[in-house]
Amino acid sequence: MTKHVAVLMGGLSNERPVSLSSGKGCAEALRRAGYRVTEVDVGYDIAERLRALQPDVAFNALHGRFGEDGTIQGVLEFLRIPYTHSGVLASALALDKHQAKIMLKAAGIPVTDHVIAGRAEVGRAHVMKPPYVVKPIADGSSFGVLIVKADQSHPPQEILGADWDGGETLMVERYIPGRELTCAVMGGVALPVTEIVTDLAFYNYEAKYSAGGSHHVLPAQISPKIYDKVQKMSLMAHEALGCRGITRTDFRYNDAAGEDGELVCLEINTQPGMTPTSLAPEQALHAGHSFEDLVSWMVEDASCNR
Repeated sequence: MTKHVAVLMGGLSNERPVSLSSGKGCAEALRRAGYRVTEVDVGYDIAERLRALQPDVAFNALHGRFGEDGTIQGVLEFLRIPYTHSGVLASALALDKHQAKIMLKAAGIPVTDHVIAGRAEVGRAHVMKPPYVVKPIADGSSFGVLIVKADQSHPPQEILGADWDGGETLMVERYIPGRELTCAVMGGVALPVTEIVTDLAFYNYEAKYSAGGSHHVLPAQISPKIYDKVQKMSLMAHEALGCRGITRTDFRYNDAAGEDGELVCLEINTQPGMTPTSLAPEQALHAGHSFEDLVSWMVEDASCNR
């Protein structure tokens, strides 16, 4: 019997457009793979809608708050609907950048020094010697990320603006110069490493999701030692947080710092993008898994109690 898959997309976070793009692409691929698919734009009535649909599997294509912070995972556990990606605890830990860093550091993975502070404090004066990076504590897709350069006398004043939507608690972390590396883990196996190259100020939302916003070098042209280290640490991060399904871990590599350079883990993503420009599907393809194979594997891997 053909499985009925509800692809959860859209949602209520800042990353809604990304999620819609991911969800539609995944739904189309699942249909090509032979599944019966219902696309579900997630709102506050999601529990009632899922009860009515009674899918065999929920494919979680949501991003950001409510979608990758353990919330929708808890709903699916309560409804006993098998779902893709990581479970409640791993999802909640990974999206909270502060808690994730505590877990990663405890696992022996190098992370950047950081400070947690309120928006007013971060906007008034430097809470860390520049250069540094300001991030919302629980957002993805580089929403609200600002780089403060060494010669800036004051923090970016948009932090204090009335239209700021990056939350009231922010993470300020040491800026690491160098190269952007990333590696997905699929079912406990590290995929090939990608270097992300962009002409923009950094790998921001535009670079991630606009055609031509960034260039992916796959496999990354780095030393075998660093390549292996990125794969090893990506798997360590996946396991340290208790993740399931597919994740993607991002790094900065300063190859000018000492003999082997400085490799630092930035974060782990439990809901990596599945858009046409996304990294995890590209890495899976390089490893021999078509997009249809990837999403089919995710459906067959789905479960409760993740």
